[in-house]
Amino acid sequence: MKINTALILCAGFGKRLNPVTLNTPKPLLEIKDISMLERCIHLIEKLGIQKILLNTFYLKDQFSAFLNSKNFNIDIKIIEDGEHILDTGGGIQNMIKDSNEKDFIIFNPDTIWSNDYKDEILKMEKMYFSKKLENILLLVNKKFSFDKKLKGDFNLKNNLINKEVEKEFIYIGCQIINKKLFIKEKIENYSILEIWNNLLDQKKLFGYESQKDFYHLTDLDIFKKLKDL
Repeated sequence: MKINTALILCAGFGKRLNPVTLNTPKPLLEIKDISMLERCIHLIEKLGIQKILLNTFYLKDQFSAFLNSKNFNIDIKIIEDGEHILDTGGGIQNMIKDSNEKDFIIFNPDTIWSNDYKDEILKMEKMYFSKKLENILLLVNKKFSFDKKLKGDFNLKNNLINKEVEKEFIYIGCQIINKKLFIKEKIENYSILEIWNNLLDQKKLFGYESQKDFYHLTDLDIFKKLKDL
């Protein structure tokens, strides 16, 4: 079993990075002359995935111009959120509604992705299929986070996510999820957190622990520090 389609979430406003995101959407900001989105696409190519869907809303025309300027060796299709921004849950549901695939890997381009993540993600994918899961999130212990202001989101024990005690783990923006978890009848603005929280209540939210240093484009201060690395 293998994931064939990756989604990249590119619709957000990037307000915490104003003023640099007033004219450039966050995924197209560059660290060491390579945009966040390009790093993400290169990793997806290395994973052997055949197709990318990416959603847009804010400054959407820049994404088609960017893709036209590059020669990526992968099928990439833009799916617009439409007249209103859909947030993470609605955005994902809108991207997958016409797909025949059942399982998708989803990336946030806020993380500085690199080929160093390839083996971990392939192991996460293997666990997803071998254990017949419907979701799995890539998490890292917050001690590996470059941005020390980031608080933990979850706990992780035996690949099961909980929120019961000290939250030591951060979601780093990569997950595999099954289409059937999206049960809203109409596509609307809602967060993927709604689905995660429902799974948490059922003790059915799963995680895979990354051992990599985690670099996340949180805000303007971190952006400046990352450019100086």
